[in-house]
Amino acid sequence: MRSDLSVTIGQYSTAGTKEANQDFHGALVPDADMLATKGLAVAIADGISTSALGAAGAETAVKSFLTDYFATSEAWSVPTSAQRVIAATNSWMHAQNLGGQRHLSDEARERGMVCTLSALVLKGRSAWVFHVGDSRVACISGGRLEPLTEPHRLYLGGGTSFLARAMGTDRHVEIDHFRLPVSVGDVFVLTTDGVHEVLDNAAFVAAVSESDLDIAAQHLCEAALAAGSDDNLTVQLVRIDSLPQGGLDDIAGDEAALPPAPQLTPGKDFEGYAICRELHAGHRSHVYLARDSESGERVAIKVPSTGHGADPAELRKLMLEEWVARRVSHPHVLKAPPVRAARRHAYAVTAFVEGMTLEEWVHQRRETDFAAFRSIVKQIAAGLQALHRREIVHRDLRPANVIIDSEGTATIIDFGSAQVAGLDELAQQPDEAIYAGTMQFTAPEIWLGQPASQSSDLWSLGAVAYYMLTGDLPFGPRLSAATTRAAQNRLAYIPASERNPAVPDWMDAALAHALALDPAKRYGELSEFVYDLSHPNPALFRPGQRPWLARRPERVWQALSALLALALAVSLLTRGEGSLPKSRSVQTEETTR
Repeated sequence: MRSDLSVTIGQYSTAGTKEANQDFHGALVPDADMLATKGLAVAIADGISTSALGAAGAETAVKSFLTDYFATSEAWSVPTSAQRVIAATNSWMHAQNLGGQRHLSDEARERGMVCTLSALVLKGRSAWVFHVGDSRVACISGGRLEPLTEPHRLYLGGGTSFLARAMGTDRHVEIDHFRLPVSVGDVFVLTTDGVHEVLDNAAFVAAVSESDLDIAAQHLCEAALAAGSDDNLTVQLVRIDSLPQGGLDDIAGDEAALPPAPQLTPGKDFEGYAICRELHAGHRSHVYLARDSESGERVAIKVPSTGHGADPAELRKLMLEEWVARRVSHPHVLKAPPVRAARRHAYAVTAFVEGMTLEEWVHQRRETDFAAFRSIVKQIAAGLQALHRREIVHRDLRPANVIIDSEGTATIIDFGSAQVAGLDELAQQPDEAIYAGTMQFTAPEIWLGQPASQSSDLWSLGAVAYYMLTGDLPFGPRLSAATTRAAQNRLAYIPASERNPAVPDWMDAALAHALALDPAKRYGELSEFVYDLSHPNPALFRPGQRPWLARRPERVWQALSALLALALAVSLLTRGEGSLPKSRSVQTEETTR
């Protein structure tokens, strides 16, 4: 039986001895699907006591975090989502405090929306903590309490201190954040300083033994008040009751337990789809053109091949394909139709794109069409940028995974090898494969055992562009065998202009830059590569300063070796001719005798 993330939350807040409570707290546990991809969130804030707007600042910080965090992309990692939300909220609060002024005055700082913020996100089998100010996040595990955050206070001596870091005081906010593994039974404790500054660790450990965590939180606030606290008092308790297994199965829900779909038969119906014909048959999967019996829409259905139907890894790839296609909306990225009724088998459904693969498109071209070339590369780059903005690395970009329709529109397909930051956080084991993509178009750092990155996709796009112009590979077929840095250093880029004289040298220089073996030496952005394919970049190529042999230095040594070999052969022949008469005379003399 599949286990889910489940928690028990207890909360309590009181003004204590003060007239107004400027603390604010909240928690949000979404529905099952969002819980798997985004987790649950808890946040606490303490408004600055000198300001009448302190309470408004605390409320704004907590509500914005809980609302906006779950509005971010499901493909984003927790740190990306949380930090962008906190930074945006801080920027807005700071702008309100400025009131149209260029700089925040001391008076505005003391009377504006200024607060602390501490937040906890639980996702999969991990916890993420985000912290600004002097609220605190701690964890009770194994009967011991461990504070997880440090107060951002500057102590001046004599009991005087002030907040060194807070929401709303500066245009940019520095956020402490980290990740830690969790176990069933762990209890996270979020408090404002009015509580944890007067209670010792034993008080918290004793309190959480209470079965009702709301009552436990109240008891802690009352104990702090009794111990002499003169501040607002807020406590949040989060106990881990169960954890998911960790992995893509967690987001697949009940579909993870479904049997794999069988190979389909044209002319038959399958779960509400009329199967039209087979589009592709491979050793890992089969793809069919089908028509939705309700909407009439044409779709592509991918099912595992017979030999891989029981392979959990292949089923996860199927689930991943549709998951990505459903969450990235872009004209150059394959889409997925709306979810229909519950399925009885595991398979992937995506939109059907009619056309040919880029590989077929290249083979049909006899002359180099630079306008079409640039258009397709630009479209693929735009699709990759849409994926990268959602922290998705394709990892298998190649000519066979790009469809060109009759209008010349390029669509990136096949996300079975995609690396999704938001889903990697769920995984409890490393990638099962050393490389994810097809060998010839896989970036060289993957062969060194390094993780894929957006730069890896850029390299693959460079290899695809090179293939479009030459029908060949930029380093020949030996790159996949170069699994050490020394082996890769012996490889040399083969200029595209050698294989296709129509390619100008400045364009060749752009290709070489995108295809650098070292990721640090490539373009930083896809858009830079696309631009340089249309505009000569003087930083990469200057006419007359980069002779042909400089591009292929190994040819110099090859030429020198050939000349030396020729000289040696001439020398041997010359020596042979000089000694031949003597040997003949000796032989004649012996014969005469």
